[in-house]
Amino acid sequence: MRKITIGMLVFPRFQLLDIAGPSDAFGEVKVLSRGECEYELFIVGTTRGPVQSSSGLTVMPDRTIFDPCPHFDTLIIPGGLGVFNILEDTTIVDWIAKQGEECRRVSAICNGVFALGAAGMINGRTVTTHWMDVPRLGSMFKRASIEPDRIFVKDGHIYTTAGVTAGIDLSLVFIEEDFGKKMALDVAKYLVVYLRRTGGQSQFSPLLEIQASGDSVVATLQDYVMANLEARHSLESLAERLDMSPRNLTRVFKRECGMSPMSYVNDARIDVARRYLESTDLSYREIAQRCGMESADALRRIFVRRLNITPQEYRQRFRSADQAVQAA
Repeated sequence: MRKITIGMLVFPRFQLLDIAGPSDAFGEVKVLSRGECEYELFIVGTTRGPVQSSSGLTVMPDRTIFDPCPHFDTLIIPGGLGVFNILEDTTIVDWIAKQGEECRRVSAICNGVFALGAAGMINGRTVTTHWMDVPRLGSMFKRASIEPDRIFVKDGHIYTTAGVTAGIDLSLVFIEEDFGKKMALDVAKYLVVYLRRTGGQSQFSPLLEIQASGDSVVATLQDYVMANLEARHSLESLAERLDMSPRNLTRVFKRECGMSPMSYVNDARIDVARRYLESTDLSYREIAQRCGMESADALRRIFVRRLNITPQEYRQRFRSADQAVQAA
């Protein structure tokens, strides 16, 4: 029997699904292989006694960082609100750094990557995290290269993932590496999840997160764009509306919003199109027209380029329950 040992670090207010999801996936390997392959899991606490997750449920660690531990082939650091409380705890950070030198693989789920950053393990590496934490990660660890739209990133022996359910994606990657694609596919089928999810995090995150202050001319322009998405906007037409030069408008817009005016227009069109796909039965052609796109084909091209999925796939995944029932 081939056995692989995995350590999962837990700290107060960790995200429970980050260890529960992978644990279930790893557990199915032994069942599906009829005992020929197995993951041996150890929960390692940063404190003695039960550790409470962010949901309020507790787990009892098998070890603590203060106890002797077996050699871990793989280490998994979950995310959770509590991760920010351990970044300056040298005992925990040193333990993670030491494991990083000894483990074949070190991984972080969601914002667990901040713990790897504190341990100096993401300098010069490409990583990802939950889309909401991307700006904070970039400001704290400037030597890391961040892929904000990726569900999963592998750089050397460091593995990082996006939001909480991405821990299951990560476990399937490990299972495929260790025991082959067929085993990973069998586990994915049993769990009723995709072996590889299409698209990136942008299919979940809003594109328009930054709005200019209410008394700004840029805010006035944003309101105009949102109310007139069907219009054929250009940088020149937007600048003319504010009696500004295109160059000056671009400078002011980037200063207040961090993006160009036309990037804002394009993101606005995609976000509004997403809302139509989620909540209406409008045709793709009608949605395209309402959002200022030339045709249903243009809508499709923009979605694939920006979100890595088609409008049809997006509607199937995210349409509201009421709309799905009506369609059925």
